[in-house]
Amino acid sequence: MSGRHADGKEDAVYRALQEFLDRFPLGFPATESGVEIKILKRLFTPEEAEIAVLTSPVPEDAEQIAARCGRDAGELEEKLLAMSRKGLVFRGRREGKNFFNTAPFMIGLYEYSVETMDAELASLYRDYYEAAYMDEMAASGVPGFRVFPIGESVEADMVLYPFLNLVEEVKAARVISVAECICRKEARLTGEGCDHPLETCLSFGVAAEYYIENGIGREISAQEAIAILEEADGSGLVHAGVNTTHLSNICNCCPCCCASMKGMVQKGLDKRCFMNALFEAVVDEEACTGCGECLERCPVGAISVGETAAVDREKCLGCGLCAGSCEAEAITVSLREDREDPYDRVLNMGLAIMEGKKKRGERG
Repeated sequence: MSGRHADGKEDAVYRALQEFLDRFPLGFPATESGVEIKILKRLFTPEEAEIAVLTSPVPEDAEQIAARCGRDAGELEEKLLAMSRKGLVFRGRREGKNFFNTAPFMIGLYEYSVETMDAELASLYRDYYEAAYMDEMAASGVPGFRVFPIGESVEADMVLYPFLNLVEEVKAARVISVAECICRKEARLTGEGCDHPLETCLSFGVAAEYYIENGIGREISAQEAIAILEEADGSGLVHAGVNTTHLSNICNCCPCCCASMKGMVQKGLDKRCFMNALFEAVVDEEACTGCGECLERCPVGAISVGETAAVDREKCLGCGLCAGSCEAEAITVSLREDREDPYDRVLNMGLAIMEGKKKRGERG
């Protein structure tokens, strides 16, 4: 076979993987430049790309996958295990048995490459974000993340809404890992980084086990996780995780590097496309001294200060950073009356994202 024909077959394998990944709620759309194929070539060998499309969003053991595609189960399991260690498919265990499922681009392939990403791959990710992925993240109008405020200024009935008590949720986690923030690491590798803490990406439960077993993150205690959250809070980072009631991860996001926050702050897109703000900052005008400290702390420009501070609730994420810095204790963080509660399952959130993309597509 000539090199030209070999290259054509290889490109077809990667294009098939791109189209496969694009079927997920947060897809992997094609671009005019083809940068998405360059990314896949950096992450997958041709054989790995062929195997990846055999997996399903639902966890399956190697026998189930092999039966569906007519391959040897033992050999396939060895290859899937090797791919899972590279962050190319997700692996979990039940009763001593391995189960595998597809790793979408986000949350998945992108985040799992944090330890192996170099300047070249970071540059490809940046180019892909600008060419297609920011629009893909915003395409449904359904936020994939929700904001977690912490601090004494939060007002909520934690009996009725136990999933809102972030510190208690962390304490109850079975296993916790921490990894470097993929967004800030990418920015640093492309010469656009910031000085915020880097090791801030928290995962819990099955996700944490995957990070720990594959050397993507390290295991930490609940107290260490809380200390990381407090350090992130002090640095002005926004705590955000998947928009479900189940705690699976916490990102600590900055407006200069975070894929979601850049869409809001740098591109001017509606926050509802990226983050679900369950809370809002409320100013006690009688207590407010108009010092302006909260103005500096707000990461999304939701605060203005005249004689007293005023909050633009359409921009406000309810992150609580302003309240934590208010020496006059004039700001509280309250549940929004018009909030949209998180989804109870990732599956339901994914279906809502798909439906949102469909409706927006129909409207043109």
